Amino acid sequence: MTATITVDGEPVAAVAGIPLGAVLHARTLALRRTARDDRPRGLFCGMGVCFDCLVTVDGRPGVRACITAVRDGMTVTLG
Repeated sequence: MTATITVDGEPVAAVAGIPLGAVLHARTLALRRTARDDRPRGLFCGMGVCFDCLVTVDGRPGVRACITAVRDGMTVTLG
């Protein structure tokens, strides 16, 4: 099933039910930036252990993108 999510104000087509982190990684969207030199960071562990993929979903901060299933209409804010 196709889903449309909004990432930082931009619509993104995805497949409902797959991990949000996979969608963001496939689009090469940086989930955060390094503190030392402001370089983009993507997924690290991809299985919910490291907490490097925290995003805000539907206004709720601290959501792990790697273990959050995509659903139609969700709004995601990175960083």
